Amino acid sequence: MSHCIAISLGDVTGVGPEVALKALASELKRHSSRYLILGDPALIQRLDRKLELGLPLDRSEPISVRNPLSHPLPEKIEPGAADAARAALAWLREGAKACLEGEADALVTAPVNKEAIMRAGEKFVGQTEYLSMLANAERTAMMLLGADDRDRWLRVALATTHLPIREVAVHLTQEKVERAISLAVEACHSLGLKRSRVGVCGLNPHAGEGGQLGTEEITVIAPAVRAAQKQGLDVSGPYAADTLFYHAYRGDYDAVVAMYHDQGLAPLKMIAFERGVNWTLGLPFVRTSPDHGTAYDIAGKGIADPSSMIAAIQLARQLCRKSGDCSPPATGPN
Repeated sequence: MSHCIAISLGDVTGVGPEVALKALASELKRHSSRYLILGDPALIQRLDRKLELGLPLDRSEPISVRNPLSHPLPEKIEPGAADAARAALAWLREGAKACLEGEADALVTAPVNKEAIMRAGEKFVGQTEYLSMLANAERTAMMLLGADDRDRWLRVALATTHLPIREVAVHLTQEKVERAISLAVEACHSLGLKRSRVGVCGLNPHAGEGGQLGTEEITVIAPAVRAAQKQGLDVSGPYAADTLFYHAYRGDYDAVVAMYHDQGLAPLKMIAFERGVNWTLGLPFVRTSPDHGTAYDIAGKGIADPSSMIAAIQLARQLCRKSGDCSPPATGPN
């Protein structure tokens, strides 16, 4: 039986719908998965015609479309408009519901704009946090993964996610670091890697210089690493982030735990900007996302690169818990 992958279209004033439909056109040629698109049917039909994709949208298989909203979106809508932001959130909720109720095996989420959603009056930190709330999942973490053109991989789990830099040290706890380590190890197993060797970043420059440049390595991160080691996990650190990513890139580590958002995402996007994937670890369903934003500046021009969305769909298919007829994409050297 083929998998059913739900895809929420995100902010329609960005590139989400375009990369989603382009990715579907590519994947339908290679796999027999079924897809549930959460979005505006009229918009999807118009975009399919504009891009000349010829998707089979006039029947229920292998693509079905659902819109939980009672009214269609306006055909002309400004970037970051409140209507688009609320629609993106509604489609995200519907996708999570489909997965939680067993209708879909995985959820792939197109980009949303956090600022637009908050301007529309919604409390929102990010899709990772929002889905964790909907699923009542407290033990979650964000992992970003991708490879360069020579198939050299980085897999980065974050101990904290969407926080102002000045608040990172306050919110960083031993529990959060331990959770990220544990979930990173589980992710390596889920990917079928032969090892699950995890390197842990320090928070401060040079991993704190023995407490001279900050004490979080001594009071928070090192105790988390020792606790994980006592559980038998292959983990070490904290290391200076600038050198750890070099060693991970050359294959000495299978995953890295970074302490904050840009510490982990800058090197990942450096090597895999077009093909990086955001994977939420710890949810009761599979959720992946392309590792880019709404890109308002190129939206509607038909030039958005769907590579990251294709990679997100492929990873979601690989991670589906039920057996199916799909073959997994490469996950890097084992």
